[in-house]
Amino acid sequence: MTVPLGGIPLVGVGATSGVAGSTRGTTATEGADGFAAVLAGAFDKLQATQSTTENLALQAATGDLKDVHDYMIASAESGLATEMVVTIKNQAVAAFNEIMRMQI
Repeated sequence: MTVPLGGIPLVGVGATSGVAGSTRGTTATEGADGFAAVLAGAFDKLQATQSTTENLALQAATGDLKDVHDYMIASAESGLATEMVVTIKNQAVAAFNEIMRMQI
C-alpha cells in the first residue's frame, strides 16, 4: 500500500489501519471512532490553547508577563486553532447536508 501526503494513511474500503503497524482492515465503526477521536482531540487542544492565551493575557494586564512575544505567539496560535475548528465544523455540516440531499 502506498501512503499519500507524507504519512497520512488511506482510510476506506480495503485500506489498512496505520495505527501501530496494524494490518487489520478498517471498518465503519473504527473509522467513526477515529474521526470522533480526532475531532475531540482538536477541541481539547483548542481549549488548552485558549486557556494558555487567557493566562498570558491576564499576566500582561497585571504586569507580570516577562516576554510580550509569548502572549503574541499564544494569541496567534489560538486564533489559528479557532479558525481550523470552525472550518472543520463547517465542512462537516456541509457534508452532512449533502448526504441528506442524496436520494435513496
